Amino acid sequence: MPAKQKKQKQSQKPVGDLDKTVAAPLAHIVDGPPQGALSLPIPSRSRVNKTLAVRVFQSLDALAAAGAAVVGCMQASNLPLFDTAFGIAAPFLAMPFFLLWGLAAFGAYDFDFRVKSAQRWAMTALAVTGMAATVVLAARMAGLDGHALSTLMLVNAVAVSVLLGLHMVYNALVQFWCRRGAMASNVVIVGATQNARRLVRQSEACKDLNVVAIFDDRGSRRPGKVGDIPVAGGVKDLLAWEGLHAIDKIIITVTSTASNRVNELIDQLRALPQEVVLFMDLEGFNPEQARLTEIARSPMAYVSGAPRDEWRVFAKRLQDLVFASAMLVVFAPIMAMIAVLIRLDSPGPVLFKQNRHGFNNRIIEVFKFRTMQTGSDVGPIKQVQANDPRVTRIGRFLRRTSLDELPQLFNVLAGNMSLVGPRPHAVGMRTGEVESWKLVAHYAHRHRVKPGLTGWAQINGSRGPLENAEQVRERVRLDLEYIRRAGFWFDLWIMIKTVPCLLGDKKAIR
Repeated sequence: MPAKQKKQKQSQKPVGDLDKTVAAPLAHIVDGPPQGALSLPIPSRSRVNKTLAVRVFQSLDALAAAGAAVVGCMQASNLPLFDTAFGIAAPFLAMPFFLLWGLAAFGAYDFDFRVKSAQRWAMTALAVTGMAATVVLAARMAGLDGHALSTLMLVNAVAVSVLLGLHMVYNALVQFWCRRGAMASNVVIVGATQNARRLVRQSEACKDLNVVAIFDDRGSRRPGKVGDIPVAGGVKDLLAWEGLHAIDKIIITVTSTASNRVNELIDQLRALPQEVVLFMDLEGFNPEQARLTEIARSPMAYVSGAPRDEWRVFAKRLQDLVFASAMLVVFAPIMAMIAVLIRLDSPGPVLFKQNRHGFNNRIIEVFKFRTMQTGSDVGPIKQVQANDPRVTRIGRFLRRTSLDELPQLFNVLAGNMSLVGPRPHAVGMRTGEVESWKLVAHYAHRHRVKPGLTGWAQINGSRGPLENAEQVRERVRLDLEYIRRAGFWFDLWIMIKTVPCLLGDKKAIR
């Protein structure tokens, strides 16, 4: 072997033991990506989140029903709500709960487009009319009569009319979104099987999923297409595909009786941040006769990846917008002063942009105040060391106080970062001579949430360069612990702890 090749081979050797569970599925990336899947176009992300849309629809229904109930209650008693007798107020206050329960129970929010729009609207009308009649009948049997009963009947009629009008709008909106593919989640299927064929047919009919491609390791035995979906290559091609970050879910459709093959596929896919599920070919389950929502919930076994809580995602985004906007106002004078000092200290731009790994391993541009000499970022990413000559005079102060991170508030407002989460690592970041992601099997799991301006690892001492495999494992452990515990109060606690932890740490190299 030539000396040059020998040296290159030695440079790929990990610091410490390379975790076997990640080495096997990702070894092809070190040797060079295979061809095939890489020619696939990168799919666009769904523009409308179905779960969030349904939550908005339900909220509007609740506001409409509750508003009608409150107004009707006050009209029935000619008194403020809290002064109304319980016997009169009770049927009015119960009305919204019955109407909303009827809508949910009759599937008014399922939006199954194999059912005609008129038929679906008729089912919604039956649900709300039946619940309204139940409320009126129960109130009559409880002794409500006269003006109060007449008002209750009128209020129920108004509420039913408003809800039916709203659902006409919802149905039209969802149909419009579906026709344009705005609500479809991007998925890839592993296994060109009959189950894959059924899922492809069902997705074409329901428009809930956008099946981008199918991957199968059987080489010459795999078909070129399943329906209109290309069979793009094997699992190695999937792992090397640059469009993988745009995929929301990976579905394994290999028959569950082929346990060895299923286990091998799971081992290869487990390190990915996407949700990985196994299609369960359950006895008596017919995908041809089931809604796609049922296919997604019932016959699929969760394997890895974090299923997203859409309400939590919405609440966290709102939290980021409110806190980041307030922080930007507070720190604006300080940021302006820092910009002037950087320009006076050394030639070059004030801001430094660096490619880093974001949510689902997507590449994002992260902003920082420039703390190094211009041109220091050329070549492989090298972590900052103690007394690093690349760092400028003002840069040393900014790094020591972490003020260089303040421009990332713009990343938070733009939506590609959060205030709290695992810190975004630079693309190609190395620990010793090895890229850091190769040292821990679960490294990619830290990309299941947006990266943060601060995080649980940072306030627990895992800051600065990662010098060995053990430090990488510790940071990933803390990041995964944060993902398990994430919530509003936990995020708030991390934000409060950040400043004293950073300023009190004189040892960490930053």
